[in-house]
Amino acid sequence: MSSFRQPALFVPHGAPTFALQPGAAGAALERQAGRLPPPRAIVAVSAHWATALPTVGLATQLETIHDFSGFPAELYVICYPATGCPEAAREVARALAVAGLQVSFDPERGLDHGAWVPLRFMFPDADVPVIPLSIQPRDGAAGMLRLGRALAPLRERGFLVVASGNVTHNLGDYVRAARDGQGTPAYVREFADWVWARLVEGELEGLLDYRRRAPDAARAHPTEEHLLPLYVAVGAAGDDFAAERIHAGIDDYVLAMDAYAFTTRAGATA
Repeated sequence: MSSFRQPALFVPHGAPTFALQPGAAGAALERQAGRLPPPRAIVAVSAHWATALPTVGLATQLETIHDFSGFPAELYVICYPATGCPEAAREVARALAVAGLQVSFDPERGLDHGAWVPLRFMFPDADVPVIPLSIQPRDGAAGMLRLGRALAPLRERGFLVVASGNVTHNLGDYVRAARDGQGTPAYVREFADWVWARLVEGELEGLLDYRRRAPDAARAHPTEEHLLPLYVAVGAAGDDFAAERIHAGIDDYVLAMDAYAFTTRAGATA
């Protein structure tokens, strides 16, 4: 296996205030980035960019999008000065097309907080080109696994897939927990541990059918866009993946901040 082959990562982005209070999750992302071979480019897949078709960002200067409201003023002045790379973006698009996916382009798309918050911890110098890539919630978990598998060959060429979401994401429960002071509901850790157990076993059938099989799945994800990037990361590791949990924790009562690195097992095809 080439030392240049990158893993595929699933990382949390938490609430926007994660940018100001990185805590243990932010430190884990920083450590993980320090273990990586230098990436040629980053394919950033955020839960906060959803489109009908897989869409690749072509901008050379990526705007820091503050796609939230009602948070501390310090958040709105943060700038993550990432650059894009149209050549690398078209290479991403070709990989998707080769896999039979219809591809669209966005010449102006910047980085929403699902992308720039974790990247700011991992690559604080913003010295690696970033290629934004959208998710397609209507295609569900199976569709996002297929999207990730289309990206798998790019890892051999130094592309780092960073898919960002959260293992649990129920903002209604956050409001109730913050108001009532009752702490973290039990389902948050139970759901996250169920996901991790499936990943360790490589049990894709169960992961894809999580809405029926996982404990309190609909409560963990009233809508599933924050879990879908996980399937992109799993798919990008190839048909036979190995999973490493690089962080496990809970922020803001209900946000499981678990992070994973996925690699292709020895002898398997990415």
